Amino acid sequence: MQETPFWLSVGHLLPYTMSDSNSTNFTNPSTFILLGVPGLEAAHVWISIPFCAMYAIVILGNFTILFIVKREPSLHRPMYYFLCMLVVTDLVQSTSVLPKMLSIFWFNSREIHFSACLTQMYFLISFSVMQSGILVAMAFDRYVAICDPLRHSTTLTNPVVAKIGLAMVLRGVMFIFPYPFLASKWPYCRTNIIPYTYCKHIAVVKLACTDIRISSYYSLSVAFFVTGVDVFCIAVSYTQILRAIFSLPTKDTRLKTFGTCSSHLCVILASYTPHIFSTITQRFGHNMALYFHVLMDNVCLLVPPMLNPIIYGVRTQEIWDRLLQIFTHKGP
Repeated sequence: MQETPFWLSVGHLLPYTMSDSNSTNFTNPSTFILLGVPGLEAAHVWISIPFCAMYAIVILGNFTILFIVKREPSLHRPMYYFLCMLVVTDLVQSTSVLPKMLSIFWFNSREIHFSACLTQMYFLISFSVMQSGILVAMAFDRYVAICDPLRHSTTLTNPVVAKIGLAMVLRGVMFIFPYPFLASKWPYCRTNIIPYTYCKHIAVVKLACTDIRISSYYSLSVAFFVTGVDVFCIAVSYTQILRAIFSLPTKDTRLKTFGTCSSHLCVILASYTPHIFSTITQRFGHNMALYFHVLMDNVCLLVPPMLNPIIYGVRTQEIWDRLLQIFTHKGP
């Protein structure tokens, strides 16, 4: 979704009520309290079952992709290098949240240290930015492969791919550093209770007893100048790709060429659709219970990392063939 991606994190935080006994006056909290799924505490163990299963699929599926690409020389190409980068971002985002989430569900371990909370927030948002950039890089790879295939091998060389990957990492690190930095400077009061399973950015800064418009404005700026640009670049790339595909002479050729983009398009849909739905429900579902919004956020964290390796495993012939070789114990 992975916390709900940073470009959505400036959205509405549903109001919630806490008892007076849960309210404290302090300036710098040593810990926050994560409630898990408010209103469904009695069902935490049952709720943990599907999330634990999804996380197991995330770990198994993504490490399988990394293993196959590493072991298969024919997959040592830009498309699969970018796929490996995407896999790493999925693993980091889900692992930043799930272990703590499961400890809440299983052991009622709700406390999280202030610095650990900010670290979790930083990893979730920064790797979300990296993931967005990698989707742009994958779109560029498909653009060059289809619109200028003769120059693909000379345009996207291994050093170029490495530089693109490094640029995505630095962009995520630099643009998102102000998020936890600003959050660490705010004075906190009233309560240290977060009605979520993880340290969602807006949920944390809303606890500050000061004007947090700087954090909100910076979030909006990043959403516009980073994510907005990424979405625009993807749209431009696929506009050119579709123009090139429709100019091909036969229907079979068009379908075959479009098929080389299908996995990437499915990953884009899997990445954005859950978060769009979550944003709509948060904006307009004010009468919905808080636990519904919390569950939606958690689903958005896990569904894309779970679906991405499945999409590439099923829809990419080279990976599918290698999977069959592994499970049938046949040599190449």
